[in-house]
Amino acid sequence: MKYFLIYLLCVNLIGFLFMFWDKQNAIHDRRRISEMQLFRIALLLGSPGIICGMYTFRHKTKHKHFTIGMPAIFIVETALILFVYFKLIA
Repeated sequence: MKYFLIYLLCVNLIGFLFMFWDKQNAIHDRRRISEMQLFRIALLLGSPGIICGMYTFRHKTKHKHFTIGMPAIFIVETALILFVYFKLIA
């Protein structure tokens, strides 16, 4: 369980930092991080970090597939984690 929590912390920190990095690249007209890469991080349980980065840096908040997709990924992943957790306990 401890390693899982460390993993969650790391992947969410990476998601948050990727949103910062992409925002900075957008401001300075540099090469961007692909949206597919951001969704891959979210699918690796990094959606809370991506969501926090979205609203902290006001980045990609006008894109419906981000404002709807990231919370949807978060909800599905949370439900899946809870399901697995309670199956292992029972």
